[in-house]
Amino acid sequence: MTQPETTGRGSTTRRAVVSAAGAAGLAAALTACGKEDSSGSGESQNAGSAQESAGSGQSGAAGAGGDTSGGGGGMELAKTSQIPEGGGMVFKDHKVVVTQPSSGQFKAFSSICTHQGCSVGDVSDGTINCPCHQSKFDISDGSPKGGPATKALPGAKIKVEGTSIKMA
Repeated sequence: MTQPETTGRGSTTRRAVVSAAGAAGLAAALTACGKEDSSGSGESQNAGSAQESAGSGQSGAAGAGGDTSGGGGGMELAKTSQIPEGGGMVFKDHKVVVTQPSSGQFKAFSSICTHQGCSVGDVSDGTINCPCHQSKFDISDGSPKGGPATKALPGAKIKVEGTSIKMA
């Protein structure tokens, strides 16, 4: 590391301090990003989440459409009657969108658009819709159906218990 600039009296200049602080912050940010990527989070984790969700009751065929991974009930998002068949609801506070592609089949996906990270706005006409750049995602599998997004929305875990849809 280089020594900070000093004035004739041996004190550090403001420019040197600001530059050093900026460099330290950048180094910390790059280190954090590198750790995130090497730990398996990011794209590969999102892909795993989608597979986990699909395999743990998101398909509707397993356990009445709920997550069958066991454990206690999570926080209730909605009643099953609130999720329209062929549509869904966005839960912005929980960053999840819940859909009902067909009667009794409930699915959940991240509500963060894979294009540039905007929150999806609504569910209509069989798609989950992002208002930022008009990306559209299929309600049954989260795959892109239009707009600039090229990656599917990652799956999210929910649990259907009776008439309640809960976070898993």
